[in-house]
Amino acid sequence: MLGFWIVLAVVVVLAGFVWITYNALVSLRVRVEEAWSDITVQLKRRADLIPNLVESVKGYAAHEKKVFQDVTEARSSVLSATEKGPKEAAKAENQFEQALKSLFAVSEAYPDLKASDNFQQLSSELVDTEDKIQAARRFYNGGVRDLNTKIQQFPANIIAGFFKFNSKEFFEVEDMASIEKPVDVKF
Repeated sequence: MLGFWIVLAVVVVLAGFVWITYNALVSLRVRVEEAWSDITVQLKRRADLIPNLVESVKGYAAHEKKVFQDVTEARSSVLSATEKGPKEAAKAENQFEQALKSLFAVSEAYPDLKASDNFQQLSSELVDTEDKIQAARRFYNGGVRDLNTKIQQFPANIIAGFFKFNSKEFFEVEDMASIEKPVDVKF
């Protein structure tokens, strides 16, 4: 009879461990999905602000057609890349940030534009959105770190493998050199 209780206790402990570990993995996965959703919301917000900013700058710098075209194309690629995952979104983000740098470099050449209330408001909203995107990226990468760590740790890795929990990709900037390089604007 004592053997039965020992076996029962071991089964209960193992079942409890599987239950707790599974729920922890599910919580981490949901947190990562929520964080990815936050990133896509902020990227969409920024993409919605860009056409207004471009229109403000266009009035002052009509001859800078290529800059406006690059910004518009980069905006479209960011919106479509968020559906493809972090790696594609990060690549599109790099292109978009370069296009925005060009747009702001053009605006620097037009003092009247910089003094425009509309341009100032759009610029400050864009800066605020950029800050929110950075925070969302950090939150997402923190969630990915926690999930990936839990998936790889023993004995949780056994439960993770059994229930097919997979590691997630970090949202990383691919080419730091292109981001740190100053924008070259020619008139």
